[in-house]
Amino acid sequence: MVLAAVTAEKPFAPGLEASGVVFNVQKFSLHDGQGLRTLVFFKGCPLRCQWCSNPESQSPWPELAVNPALCLGPRACGRCLSICPAGAIAEREGAIAFNRGQCAQCLACAKECPTGARFVYGRRLTVLEIVQKVEEDSVFYQRSGGGLTISGGEALGQPAFALELLKEAKKRRLNVALETSGAYGFETLAQAALYVDELFYDLKHWDEAAHLKGVGLGNREIVATLRRLAREFPQKKIVARVPVVPGFNDSLSDLKRIKALAPVNKDGQAAVEFLPYHRLGEIKYAFLGRPYPYKGVRPDQAKFESLKDELVG
Repeated sequence: MVLAAVTAEKPFAPGLEASGVVFNVQKFSLHDGQGLRTLVFFKGCPLRCQWCSNPESQSPWPELAVNPALCLGPRACGRCLSICPAGAIAEREGAIAFNRGQCAQCLACAKECPTGARFVYGRRLTVLEIVQKVEEDSVFYQRSGGGLTISGGEALGQPAFALELLKEAKKRRLNVALETSGAYGFETLAQAALYVDELFYDLKHWDEAAHLKGVGLGNREIVATLRRLAREFPQKKIVARVPVVPGFNDSLSDLKRIKALAPVNKDGQAAVEFLPYHRLGEIKYAFLGRPYPYKGVRPDQAKFESLKDELVG
């Protein structure tokens, strides 16, 4: 079953004033498309991968995060105590206590916090604001063949916003790449593909039941969408990306079957990239008041390199 997008889009104003919620704009990226690139990370994702390194990307809305290590405490500061309309913040035993379940996500406390102990993942940006930021580095794109990459979360979870951004980027002759889970189906992806130079497509497992268990959604429609996309856009550069995750898909047999789902490039080889599991996003779960599902699972770089050698040759 293909999902309907769950978005943070407002009543829509097309063109340069179209807006959506973004949680990061990362410059000088080298691994998400040709050349030097600016990555724009959209909030909102239909999947719940247990190893997700960007948990702040999952909700489509701006959300409050808390880093207690930066808090000055109620005596030195205490500004957040009086600002919370929901009463979710209180003083207990000389420290600031936070009841996240009571929080109304008004985000007022983050605006008052002088140290950044309370901060927000996500902000609303317009198409114009994004393309202006991207074009600040246009000289580097010209030299390297780089440009804009839209990622997430899931970029197509905010479909109207994504399409307006893609159209404007192509008007400005930017090279554009898109990273997607394929979860929103062919029709939405086909509209985006018209404006995309490179498309990176997640493949996490070959098996429907394992995919459902690991990410919260089956893969039948995701695989069907990839096959149709490759068939109807034969000249489009499509690369499958496979995160190699311990205990989920890190056997040679599983990875060979996932590789077999990848589109074939002009040389007749599977267009696929294998990505190592990492734990760089673990601290973000704590900031969001959530447990890290893969706690205790360690990366095994040696095993990853060995598998990659077998698969890529």
